[in-house]
Amino acid sequence: MEAELKCWWIVRKQEKLGPFSRNQLLGMGDAGRLYDSDRLWKDGLREPVPLSQVAGLRTVAGEPPPGALPAGPAGMPMAPLAAVLAPAAQAGRAPVRPRGVAVVTGLSGNEIYCLAQKKYWPGELVVGNSVNSMGFLGSLGAGLSNILGGEIPQVTAAIHEGRAASFARMTTEARDHGADGVAGVTSELRSFNGSTEFLFVGSCVHSGIPGRRFFTSAGSTQELFSHMDAGYEPLQHVFGNIAYSMGVGGGIVGALRTLARGEVPEYSDVFNRTRHTALARVVEQATREGANAVVGIRTTILRWMGTHEMLMTGTAAINRALPAGLSRSPVTSDLTGEELWAMTSLGYYPLKLLMSTSIYSLGFVGGFMAAFKSFVKGEVTELSTLIHDARENAIGRLKSEAAALDADQVVGVKTYITEIGNGLVEFVAIGTAMKAMDGLATATPTLLAQAIAPEKDTWIDGDWGFSLDRK
Repeated sequence: MEAELKCWWIVRKQEKLGPFSRNQLLGMGDAGRLYDSDRLWKDGLREPVPLSQVAGLRTVAGEPPPGALPAGPAGMPMAPLAAVLAPAAQAGRAPVRPRGVAVVTGLSGNEIYCLAQKKYWPGELVVGNSVNSMGFLGSLGAGLSNILGGEIPQVTAAIHEGRAASFARMTTEARDHGADGVAGVTSELRSFNGSTEFLFVGSCVHSGIPGRRFFTSAGSTQELFSHMDAGYEPLQHVFGNIAYSMGVGGGIVGALRTLARGEVPEYSDVFNRTRHTALARVVEQATREGANAVVGIRTTILRWMGTHEMLMTGTAAINRALPAGLSRSPVTSDLTGEELWAMTSLGYYPLKLLMSTSIYSLGFVGGFMAAFKSFVKGEVTELSTLIHDARENAIGRLKSEAAALDADQVVGVKTYITEIGNGLVEFVAIGTAMKAMDGLATATPTLLAQAIAPEKDTWIDGDWGFSLDRK
C-alpha cells in the first residue's frame, strides 16, 4: 500500500536519510523527532519541501540538537545533499537526476510541457498485463446466452476481470516508483493462441506540491491539461464494458421485420441497451471514487470470441465549481479536452453523454427497387428516404433526452451510419448535453498551443519498415 512504500527522504542541514514510508514519517513526527527546519523530498520533487508545510505531519519548533537525526533503516549511510539532489531547479524546469539515471517515459514533448504548467514532472513508463482464458465453463455459458441475445454476462465478466487485474498491476508499479499519478493511460486487448492478454500502459508523473492525491487519467496528457485548466481535477481512469449479441431469437424476429421498410425495434433495443449499460458502469465506478464528473469518454467496439464488446473509458474527476449533489450521479461528457475547456470558458458544464441508435430496414420491396435503380444513373429515392428517416429518428431521441434533462445545448454531435447487412442500416447519434451556469471559468484565459498541437508519428507501419518523416 502507498502508506508502506519507502520513497520519502528527510533532508537536514544539507544531509539526507532514508528512504522512509509515510507511516514511518508519521511515527517519527508523533515521537517528536522531526523539526520545522527539516525538509521532505522524494523522486520527482523539484526541491525539498519544508516539513512545516506538510499537512498532518507533526513537527517540533526550532532547530534540532546535535545527533537528533531520526534513526533510519540499518546500514543506510548519511550523504551530502548535493550527491543526491540537484541544486534548486529554475522555475519551469524539471529536476536534474543523478548522472546515468534517465527517465523512460511515454509522454511527448508537448505533453511534458503541459504537465510542467501544472507542477507535474514526467516519470517512468509503467505497464500492467494479465493473460486470461475463459475456460470451458465460461465458453459454454456464453454460448447459451448467445442464443437469447443481449448481454453475455460470462464474457463481460471475463473481460472486465482481465482489465481490472492488469490496471491494478500498472498502478502498483507506479506507486512503487513513488509516483503521484499515472497519465496517458491506454488499454489494449490481444489474442494469443486462444488466450487473451489485457494490457494497460501509462507514464508516471511526480508533483512538487505536497498532499496531492494519487490519480490515473485516460487519454493524452494534453487532454489532461485542458481538463485541469477547466477545473476538473483527475481522480481515476474508469472503464465500463459490455459483451453482447443480437442472438438467434432476436435475429429471427428481426429477419421477419426486414421484409417491411422502417425501423427494426428488436435490433435498435439491443444496440441502445448495450451502449447505455456500458455508460452506466462507467458512472458507477466514478461514483465509488467520489467523482462528480467523467470527462474525455471514448468508446470502442470490437469483436471478441464470437461476440461484440463495447468499451467506454474516461477520467473520473471532481470539479468543485459544479452544483452540489453531483457525486451521487456524476455528469458525463465525450467532448475533447479543448472542447470542454472552451465550453467552460463560456460558462457551460456537461450534463450527460447522450446516445441514440436506430436500426432501419430497407425492406424487400425497397431493396428490389433500389437494386434495379442502381443500373441507371440518378438518385436512389428509396435509400435517400430510408437514411433520412433513420437520421431524424436518432437525432429526435437525443432532443427528447436533452429536454428531459433541461439542457441548454447538445454539442459535439457526431453521426455514424453503417450498413450491417441483409438490408439493415445502423444510424448512431452521439452528443453531450450542456447547461449554462454562472461562475464557471478556466484557470488561464488562453489555451496553450502545446495542448492542442497534434502528435506526429515517426514510425510507419509496414514490413518492418522505419521512417523518420513526421506526418
